[in-house]
Amino acid sequence: MTPSRVLQALDRFNAAHPWDHNAHYHRWILRQLPRRFGKALDVGSGSGDLARLLATCAESVYGIDANATIVARARDSTFSASVRFSVGDALTDTPPGPYNVITCVAVVHHLPFTDAITLFRRQLAPGGTLVIVGVSRAHSLNDHLLGLAAVPLNLVMGWLKNKGRRAVRPVSMTAPTRPAVMTFPDIVREASRVLPGVRLRRRLFWRYTLVWHHRPSGTVSS
Repeated sequence: MTPSRVLQALDRFNAAHPWDHNAHYHRWILRQLPRRFGKALDVGSGSGDLARLLATCAESVYGIDANATIVARARDSTFSASVRFSVGDALTDTPPGPYNVITCVAVVHHLPFTDAITLFRRQLAPGGTLVIVGVSRAHSLNDHLLGLAAVPLNLVMGWLKNKGRRAVRPVSMTAPTRPAVMTFPDIVREASRVLPGVRLRRRLFWRYTLVWHHRPSGTVSS
């Protein structure tokens, strides 16, 4: 079978057994956060799945997304008064913080990266936590090898999550996509400049993670 036929077969399998690569990291995100916290901001909240999960730990959650259609779906699926959604530009329309937690999943590559993380730093309360799950442009040999390793795992996950049955594409996967332009080293360099002490790591399923704790003035990180 030629490479093009292999890719076509993979596309057909993924269409029949879709699963949300971003939602795969939602529980991991919760593990980076305190058990209880005050205000949370979810940037690019989409269908609201992560915002509703954050609400199990937060006093209030504010989700913002540029897509009016998917925000309407998020509102229709949310029955907690502590979770609110709005349509807007994350860089200009987000209500001022401070927020104790800021999350941003597969969205920051749609924004000017430096402007976005600078805003997140300004909006985050001292002692607060920023968690980003992002997408970078494959550039190095390691990037391509990690991408190749993810292919068979992606097939297995699609089969297991759908229990072998054909499935309907989740609402969370209907938002517009855009290819990443920054490489992982570019992201590490810029994030380290803006967010001292930030932790970044390449992940499976074509993602990377960024975790930053806003240390109160005078606190030394361990």
